[in-house]
Amino acid sequence: MIKTMLVLSCAWCSWASAGVVIMAFGEKIPPFCFPESDSGIELEVMRAALAYRGHTLKPRYYSFARIPVEFKAGEVDAAMTDLGEDMTAWGGYYGDPAVFYDNVFISLKERNLVIKKPEDLRGLKIISFVGAAKRYPEWLDEVKRQGHYFEQNNQELQVLTLNIGRYDVVLSDRNIFKYFTLQLKLNKAFRPKPIVEQSFVKFNPMDYRPVFRDPKIRDDFNAGLKQLKDNGKFNAIYQKYLGEKDKN
Repeated sequence: MIKTMLVLSCAWCSWASAGVVIMAFGEKIPPFCFPESDSGIELEVMRAALAYRGHTLKPRYYSFARIPVEFKAGEVDAAMTDLGEDMTAWGGYYGDPAVFYDNVFISLKERNLVIKKPEDLRGLKIISFVGAAKRYPEWLDEVKRQGHYFEQNNQELQVLTLNIGRYDVVLSDRNIFKYFTLQLKLNKAFRPKPIVEQSFVKFNPMDYRPVFRDPKIRDDFNAGLKQLKDNGKFNAIYQKYLGEKDKN
């Protein structure tokens, strides 16, 4: 009886400490974040992982540059990423990677382009997401100086313009590019050409981790994330957004 009471008491204490977690997310990063519906791969993974021990996610959306600013100012309890700035000095506790952004060079297979070093981009027209030039200056500075580099916030246009040959190479997260390709394929008039993805930097899942102000919430999140991966719900969330959709 005493043992049962202790178990119930511990469970009550755990739930009593649960609450709303205000978290900073980037604006409009399909399929990871859809602010208009509070949905997307990243939102669903974070929400489900926090809910494992009773926490409720309350997302707030900012431009990418403002995410670490809002965390340092104490305006949010957590942030989807630190944007490369160590948040430990600002009271941050890092969680396990929840989603993965894997930026690659994408070109049409018919072009037979091989990109292994920055010099291989010489003379090619590149279209990328906003901010890529600052993140990868060793690869993009020369292309930018040549006037062959363009950034586009609407990443659906990256798929379209590559497909018609307006640009030679797209720099994008592979899942974002796949998502927009799937959306465009719903229109039967769009026929995507075969593509080739080429990695140009070493992928490190620890480069992109959520950061929390409360170590207890961080631990609860990590436990929930492990549970999602163990029970298959993590992969199911990815499949929901990146699986082939019925066009009929």
